[in-house]
Amino acid sequence: MPRPKTHDDALRRRLLERAGELLSTEGPAAVSLRKIATDVNTSTTAVYSLFGGKPALLEALYDEAFTRFGRNLAAVPVTDDPAEDLLRIGLAYRRSALEDPQFYSVLYSKVVAPTKEMSRAAGRTFAPVINAVRRAVEQGVYLAEDPEQIAMSMWGIAHGLVSLELNGNLPPGVDAAATYELALRAHGRGWRAEAGKTL
Repeated sequence: MPRPKTHDDALRRRLLERAGELLSTEGPAAVSLRKIATDVNTSTTAVYSLFGGKPALLEALYDEAFTRFGRNLAAVPVTDDPAEDLLRIGLAYRRSALEDPQFYSVLYSKVVAPTKEMSRAAGRTFAPVINAVRRAVEQGVYLAEDPEQIAMSMWGIAHGLVSLELNGNLPPGVDAAATYELALRAHGRGWRAEAGKTL
């Protein structure tokens, strides 16, 4: 009878989860293989077996963060209303960040010098936003402006509000979810073609 495999995907996920938690709460200096291994009740040998060392672990963490985040944004259905699709992508952005805060912080950290492939993978996360804006411009819903500029401004609003929320920097009593959606809707209205006619 074969021996059970102990260095499996479940352990790999737990190690990545813990590495992300340490990075997001205590900073890069806290991410040591010994601490991560101890915290998930395994050995540093297991970490080396699964990742080959700290640099590879951090690369895997970066990859996992963008994979999860990108999957959540890409899962938003495409409809015949690109402006509403963009709003739904924005809501998925916040939901993904709140569900996986330990991975969200990795997206914007500088703990890994991304390779070209990693940068391309990260860029693919932005694709649903760009595609929705392009459709809105092509259909005349949004002003005939640079889609990347519109998409980046929406991304900035999402990132700013989510970061304030995750870091506990929103004023007391603020309804974070309602404020977030209101901001995204106001942003979308500002780019609408009919709004531009009145300026």
